[in-house]
Amino acid sequence: MTLDGVLLVDKEEGESSFSTVRKVKRILGVKKAGHAGTLDPFATGLLVVLLGEATKLSSFLMAGRKRYVATLRLGSETDTLDRTGRVVRTRPVPILAPEEVREKMSLFLGETTQVPPAFSAVKHKGRRAYELARKGIFPALKKRTVIIHRLDMLSLGLPGLTLLVECSGGTYIRSLAADLGEALGTGAHLTSLRRIASGALSVDEAVSMAGLVGESAGAVLKKKMISLNESLEDVREYPLSGEAARKIRNGNQIGLDELGDRRTLCEGWLRLVKGQELVAMAEVRKSSAVVDKRVRILRVFTR
Repeated sequence: MTLDGVLLVDKEEGESSFSTVRKVKRILGVKKAGHAGTLDPFATGLLVVLLGEATKLSSFLMAGRKRYVATLRLGSETDTLDRTGRVVRTRPVPILAPEEVREKMSLFLGETTQVPPAFSAVKHKGRRAYELARKGIFPALKKRTVIIHRLDMLSLGLPGLTLLVECSGGTYIRSLAADLGEALGTGAHLTSLRRIASGALSVDEAVSMAGLVGESAGAVLKKKMISLNESLEDVREYPLSGEAARKIRNGNQIGLDELGDRRTLCEGWLRLVKGQELVAMAEVRKSSAVVDKRVRILRVFTR
């Protein structure tokens, strides 16, 4: 059976992202499925499940801003940087005024660097970091640049601290928690993490797998599916003529003139659509707009 679309799932605590996708595949009877952005088993919230042709959207959906609610426990550090790990250090937690905490939080706003957790899926010389960490091997992982767009304090009840984080794709909230704990002089680890949004997609529209049982489960999931085009509403859309859509699906490039007034085109990704149907994801770069007057087709979708 072939199904093309995006399903927003409110992942349960204790489930891996892979096992959640596997459940969706079993209920719907589909073979081709994936997800956009892994959630650790202890985390909950929005998991974007991709079915059929939607698997081609993974890189685009993962690139969008993510929003989380994260709770930290100050004064305690673990080897995994979250509550599933072994406590490796404790420190006293002094009385901290909200203003002091916000001052330290502000240090992480904007572009910053972070080291991925030792227990993560990042690869080192072809091996997953968590595979090495479980054997007591902790290689020096490369720093990565991420962007923290927003960091708000939701509550402070020492030793607990709850934050709203809006960040770029690829940000490790566990690393952010540990780094903030270090800046506060107390150390910290994550005790809970919930993803509430990814790009234009919200957990408010997600379905919980917990209540899905029996023959009605498949019907519920199908009803909650959204189209490929709807899943990227935060990406600029340009309509195609029938002829342009046919050319693209036949493997041809198209000129900027075939997208209408090219003065309205900006650099970046485009959704090329015919009616409400996503035909392709494309990109306009300054060089392509100025030199060869063409757009770069990145992914093409069948009907």
